Amino acid sequence: MSVPVTSTYRFQLHADFTLDDARAQLPYLKKLGISHAYCSPILAAVPGSVHGYDVLDHTRVNPEIGGREAFVAFADAAHEMGLGVIVDVVPNHMAFVAPESGNRPLWALLKGGQDAPTAHWFDVDWAAGDGKLGVPILGNSLEQEIADGAVTLDRSGDEPVVRYYEHDFPVAAGTLDGVSEEPTGDELRSLLDAQHYRLAFWRERDTVLNYRRFFEVNELIAVRVEVAEVFDATHALLLELHHAGHIDGFRIDHPDGLADPRGYLARLAKECRKDTPIWVEKILEPGEDLPKDWACAGTTGYDAMAAITAALVDDAAAPVLDEVWQRALAEGDAHDVHEAAADAKRFVVENGLVAEVERLTRRASEVRPDLERARLRAAIVELLVAAPVYRAYLVPGERMDARAKAHLDDALAAARESRPDLVTEIDALKPIALVRPTAGADEFVDTESSSADFAVRLQQTWGPVMAKSIEDTLFYRWHTLTALNEVGGDPAVLTDAGPHRLHAWAQHNAKQWPRTMTTLSTHDTKRSEDVRAALLALAGDTDAWRECSEAAFALADAAGVDRGAAHLVWQTIAGFSTAFGVDDDGSHDLGIDAQRLDDYLTKALREAKVFTAWIDGDETYEEQVLGLARLVLDAPANDKQGEAAASADAKSTLAADLRERILAARRDNAEAIRLTGDSQKVLELFLPGVPDTYQGSERPTLSLVDPDNRRSVDYAELERRLEVPGSRPRLVAQCLAADVRDPANPGSTYRPLESHNEFVVAFERALPAGSVARRHLADAGRRVSDAGRSVQRLVNRYKGAKADATDHAFEHAEHGAPFAVAVVGVRAASRALRDNTLADADVPLSAGTWRHAFSGQRVVVTDGQALRLGDLEPHEFGHVHVLVQEK
Repeated sequence: MSVPVTSTYRFQLHADFTLDDARAQLPYLKKLGISHAYCSPILAAVPGSVHGYDVLDHTRVNPEIGGREAFVAFADAAHEMGLGVIVDVVPNHMAFVAPESGNRPLWALLKGGQDAPTAHWFDVDWAAGDGKLGVPILGNSLEQEIADGAVTLDRSGDEPVVRYYEHDFPVAAGTLDGVSEEPTGDELRSLLDAQHYRLAFWRERDTVLNYRRFFEVNELIAVRVEVAEVFDATHALLLELHHAGHIDGFRIDHPDGLADPRGYLARLAKECRKDTPIWVEKILEPGEDLPKDWACAGTTGYDAMAAITAALVDDAAAPVLDEVWQRALAEGDAHDVHEAAADAKRFVVENGLVAEVERLTRRASEVRPDLERARLRAAIVELLVAAPVYRAYLVPGERMDARAKAHLDDALAAARESRPDLVTEIDALKPIALVRPTAGADEFVDTESSSADFAVRLQQTWGPVMAKSIEDTLFYRWHTLTALNEVGGDPAVLTDAGPHRLHAWAQHNAKQWPRTMTTLSTHDTKRSEDVRAALLALAGDTDAWRECSEAAFALADAAGVDRGAAHLVWQTIAGFSTAFGVDDDGSHDLGIDAQRLDDYLTKALREAKVFTAWIDGDETYEEQVLGLARLVLDAPANDKQGEAAASADAKSTLAADLRERILAARRDNAEAIRLTGDSQKVLELFLPGVPDTYQGSERPTLSLVDPDNRRSVDYAELERRLEVPGSRPRLVAQCLAADVRDPANPGSTYRPLESHNEFVVAFERALPAGSVARRHLADAGRRVSDAGRSVQRLVNRYKGAKADATDHAFEHAEHGAPFAVAVVGVRAASRALRDNTLADADVPLSAGTWRHAFSGQRVVVTDGQALRLGDLEPHEFGHVHVLVQEK
C-alpha cells in the first residue's frame, strides 16, 4: 500500500512501549489527522535500549518491542486504517558492548582479526594496533586485572571465551594449544597476547583505539556500508519488509558518518520501490543547503525548526539579553559566541577526539614523511577546529564539486589565519584532503590509499567535531537565550532574527525539497518546543528578563556559584511554564520536580566541560549548582513567608525572591507563552514539507534533553483533549484536517504575506489548478471499486473536464484561482500583546472567498484588498489564523 505522505507521528519503541502498544494508538493517530506512523529503529538492539540506535543484529526485529510478528501486525493495522509506516535506519554503526558475543559480526572480527569473514564490515586501522583491535575497557592495567583474577579463561560454554566481568571475548583458533585448563599470570597473559584484540586500561583509549566510532562513543563501532556486501547484509531485512509492503519509507540516521552519503542514498533508493520517501538526519549550518544530488526527500526537520525560531524570537530584545549575559561571564570567558564556539571546538578536538586526530596524523605522515609529525598533527587540529559545516562531500576518484571545495578552502584559510607558523603544513594538507598528493588542483591522478583514507576520515571527523563542540559543548556554555541552543540552531541569529529567515527557507524548500520534514521536537532536541516557546516569550519582556537575571546573579554570588550556571538554572525553571491555556492549573507549581532538574543540570554541567565533566568531574561543584536550583524549587512564595522571612538565611531569601520573579514573569506573559507555542505549531504544520509530530508533543509538553524527553505518553489524555476547546491537540487536528491542509501538500507554491505590522508572520500556500484536477481524478478513481458504475461515469466526466476545462467542478481552475491556504502566526508575542496592535494588522490575501478553519467565518477578498485581522470573528485559538480559499 502506498499512502501519500502528508504528516508523520514519531513513536519511540522500547520494552516499555512495544509495537503492540503503538498499534493500539493508531486509531488516535487517524483522529489526529496523521498520514504515517514513524517508528524509531526496529532492529534488534542492546537489551534494555530505550532508543534502538545501538543495533546488535540486522537480521531480526527487536524482540523487546515484539519481534517481526508484532511489526507485521502493526504495519497491517496501520495500512488497514489508511496509514503508512516509516522506519528509522541506523547504517553508520553497531553496538560494541558486553557481552560482545551478542554482536555476531563483531564476534567474528574479534576471533579472526584481519582474516575474519567480517573484517571488511568495520573500519579498523590495523597498522596502528600492530594487527590487533584495540579494546580499552579495563578498570586498570591488564597486568593488574590478571593479578586480581578479573580476567579469566572460561571453558564451560559452547566455546572457550575470555571473561572480564560482564564482557566476553573469543579465543582465536589454535591459540589454546598447550594452555592449561585455568591459566593465570604469565600463561594467561601469553594467551591474551596471541589474540586479535588488545585489552587495555580505559584511560589509554586515546592511544589504543584504532576503530572508527560514532562521535566519541567507544561503545558504537562504525560499519562500512559503502561495501556492497555489508550494505546487503545490514539492509536485507528492512528491504524485505519494505518490498512485502510493510514499510513505506525510511529515515536515515547520521548519514554524514558514512564514507559516501550520496552513494549510499543512491543505492538505497535503487533498492526501494519507486518514489519511496527517504529522509536524512542532516544538520545544516546557516547558509548551507542539502546537496541537490542526494536521492532523498529532504531532512528530518531541524533546519525548519531553526527557521521558525528565528522568525518568532524578538530581535528587539537582543541588546538587553546580550548585556545581561555579558554580566554573567567571568574573567577569561569568551565574550563573543563565535569565539566561544572556536574554544569549544578546540577543546573537543584536543581532548575528546584524540584517537581520530591520531589516525589522520598517521595517514598524513605516510603521504608526507618529509614533514615533522608533530607539526602535521598541529595543522590537522587547526583544520578540524576550522570546520565550518558537518561535512564536505568528496569521493576519491571523483571530481569535488565547487560547494564542497569551498568549505574545505574556508577551513584551510581559517587554519592559516589561526596558526600562520604552520602555513607549510596546512598547505600540505590540502592536496592530501583532495586525494591529489602529487597532482594539480583539478584532476585526480593519484588515489593512493593513505591520502584517500585521510580525505574520507577528515570528512567523517568534521561531523563529530561540530556535534560535540557546538551541540554538546557550546550550547551548554553559552546562555544568552537558551531557546536558541537547539540542534541545527544558531545562538547568533538573535541580532538578525525575523520572518525573512523563515520565508527564505520556505521558498527554497518549496522548490527544491517539497517533501522535506518539518518538526519542532524530536528525541534529540535539547528542549521541547514548549519550553523554547516559553523562553522566547519571556525574552520579549526585557524588564522581567533583567529582573530574573539579576535575582539569579545575586543568589549565585551568595551561594558561591558561577553566574553562567545560575543563568542556565533560572531559564531552565522558567521554561517549565504551565501557562498554556487549558493546561494551566493556576498554581504556584514551577512545573519541574527536583529529580528531573538535578538529572538535567548534572548532564548540562558535565557537557559544558568547564568546571566539571563526565570523566574526573568535580562533584562538589555540581552539588553547589544543584543546591542552588533546589533552593529555588523549595523556596516558599514571598507572600507566604510571613515570620519565616525574618529567620531565613540570605540564600533562602534570595532564592525566594528569584522564585517569585520567575512566577510573576510567567503569569504576566502567560498569553504570550501560549501564543508563541500556537504560532510555531501552525507555522510548522503548513510550511513546505511533511510536518512531523514527536510523540506527545501535540500537547504542550515540557521536557529537556534525553532521557527526559523520552518519558511515557498518556495517549488516553491526548485523545480526550481532542474534544477540549482551545487545546493544542485540537489545534493540531483541525490544522491536519484533509480539507484544510490539502493546499499545503508537497508541490504547492509558497508566497510570503507581508504585513505592515511587524508582529505578523504569514504566508499563503497554493495548489496549482492542474494539481487540483489531478487530485479530484485520483479521489474519484479510488472510489470506483466501492461505488460501481455511477462513480465510473463521474470519473469519465472528470476526465473530460480535464481535457476540455468546461466542467463546472473546475470553475476555480478556469479562472486561474487554485485552492489555497493562508496561515497567520505572531512573532515577538510578548511585545505584540503589550503594543495591542494585532487587531489592526492586515494580511494581503489573494482575491477570492476564504473560510476560517477555526471559526467557519467566510470572508471575501478583492484584488488589491488586505484582510484586517480585527475583522475576523473570535475563535478558540486566539490570534493564530488558518484560512482556506474556496472555489
